[in-house]
Amino acid sequence: VYKMDENTALIQTVDIFPPVVDDPYEYGQIAAVNSLSDVYAMGGEPKLALNIFCFPEDLPKDVVQAILQGGYEKVQEAGALITGGHTIQDSEPKYGLSVTGFAHPSEILMNNQVRAGDVVILTKALGTGILTTAAKAGLLEEDGYRALVASMTQLNKAAAERMKPYGVHSCTDVTGFGLLGHAFEMAYGSGMTITLDHTKLPLLPEAEEMAETGIIPAGAYRNREYLDDVVLVKEGVPLAIEDILYDPQTAGGLLISLPETEG
Repeated sequence: VYKMDENTALIQTVDIFPPVVDDPYEYGQIAAVNSLSDVYAMGGEPKLALNIFCFPEDLPKDVVQAILQGGYEKVQEAGALITGGHTIQDSEPKYGLSVTGFAHPSEILMNNQVRAGDVVILTKALGTGILTTAAKAGLLEEDGYRALVASMTQLNKAAAERMKPYGVHSCTDVTGFGLLGHAFEMAYGSGMTITLDHTKLPLLPEAEEMAETGIIPAGAYRNREYLDDVVLVKEGVPLAIEDILYDPQTAGGLLISLPETEG
């Protein structure tokens, strides 16, 4: 975040990753939503974006166009503009955006301002990492797949707008570190602990079922290993739910901390 003057702060962020679904248009949408998310999590509004696109020379032209079209439409939905970008040849497609957003300096949100007595709100259901792994293996039912894609292509714009009138203390978006990883960042940075009730977590359809059968992405195990010393799981929490808590999310929701009276 760069403070330009007393009324304007500039937010700059970038994100890029390989395909998480087979459909190129949906992949473009998901990558754009994920890239835009950091601006929303910091209380800003995205305004400008640059495409960053790596792809092999033999990637069909219609696939390239579909990926870029998906990204363009999500940027447009966000009320921002794509003003250019950069491409490079690579052995595997990778797409994302560099995003510029703006906010009033007093409205900038950080992920280390949790206060005692706050409640936390999660704005999207969990399980995208597990379900994309299941989809790649052909194990996901059509309804479950559509719910997965609908979640990953949903901008955090509405959630960010809804939280503005409330006294939000802290916010982050839930992505590769999973819910527990990002909750830990908030808690540790604030000198607090955060307690999560596993029975109240929103889950995507089939997420728990797939976790029970052992369809777990490698990133979830890395997250578990990293957080082993800082997460206390009470007896009785099902292992499948634990795995979902560590599951790396793609284009996940916002994790918002605010006073209970505001919630």
